[in-house]
Amino acid sequence: MTAAVLLASALGAQADSHVNADTVVATVGDTEITLGHMIVLKARLPEQYQSLPNDVLFDGILDQLVQQSLLAETQETLSIGSRKSLENEERALLSSEAVRGIANEVTSEEAVQAAYDADYAGNPEFARFNAHHILFLIDPVPGADETQEAFDARDAEQRARAEEVIADLAAGEDFATIAQERSEGPSASAGGALGWFESGRMVPEFDAAVKDMSAGDISVEPVRTQFGWHVIRLNEVQYPELDAVRPQIVETIQRAAIDARLTELRDSVEVTTSTDEIDPTLLDDLSLLGE
Repeated sequence: MTAAVLLASALGAQADSHVNADTVVATVGDTEITLGHMIVLKARLPEQYQSLPNDVLFDGILDQLVQQSLLAETQETLSIGSRKSLENEERALLSSEAVRGIANEVTSEEAVQAAYDADYAGNPEFARFNAHHILFLIDPVPGADETQEAFDARDAEQRARAEEVIADLAAGEDFATIAQERSEGPSASAGGALGWFESGRMVPEFDAAVKDMSAGDISVEPVRTQFGWHVIRLNEVQYPELDAVRPQIVETIQRAAIDARLTELRDSVEVTTSTDEIDPTLLDDLSLLGE
C-alpha cells in the first residue's frame, strides 16, 4: 500500500476533527513535513503538472520534500544570494498578506453597490446606445480646387437641409421614411438605423451628442462631424448591470485603499535611499553574491 493511500486513510479518519496545514505527514530527523508544506509545493508546480490527479502527485511531492530535508541537513549556512532571496521572499509574502488584508477589509457588498451607483448607474461613459441618424455629407475642409467661401456656402446649405429635417420631424413626419428619402449616408436604406454601439465608438462630436440626449430624443440642432451634418434620434440607452462591472469596481476599490494605505505609511515612516554612488550595471554582477 502506497504512502498516499496510507496517509489518505489516516487523514480521512481525522477529516472531521483536526486535520489542518500543520498535520505532520513525515519526519526527517528532527524536521517535520506537514500537509501545508505539500499543499504549498503543489500550488507552485509548473502548469503541466497541476492537472494531474492528486493521488499521482502525492508520493512525488512528499518524496521531493523528504529529499530536500535530507540534503538541507548537510548544509549549515545559506549563501549570500540565498539569504537575500529568502529575505526578498519573506518581504514579498508579508506584503501580499498586508494587501490581502486591506483588500478584504474594504470589499463589502455595500461598498461595491455604492461605487456602482456613483460611477456606473446612469453614466453615459459606460453606456451602450441605439440610434438612427440622417446625414447630409460635407467634407471637413475645402477641396483642393474650392475656395473657403464656396466651401462655407456648401456647408451652410447642408446644415440648412438638416435643420429642415428637424422641423419636419417636429411636425410629425416619420424618421425612417425621411432617412430613406433624404439621407446621404450608408444607413439610408435601413431608415438611418445604426444599431447598438458602445460609448466612444462613434466620432467625438456624435458621441458627445448622444451622451447629452435621453432615449426618444431627436437632436434639436444638427450635429457636425467630419462626415457632415447629422440629425440623430436616440432610441435606447443601456447601462451595465452591476455584476457585469463588478470585477472592475472591486479592483478600483481595492487599488484605492492600497494606495491610500501606502501614502499613510510613507507619511509615517522615514524612507531614505543611498544610491548616488551605485552604478546600475552592478545589478548584473553576480560575483557580489559570491557566485
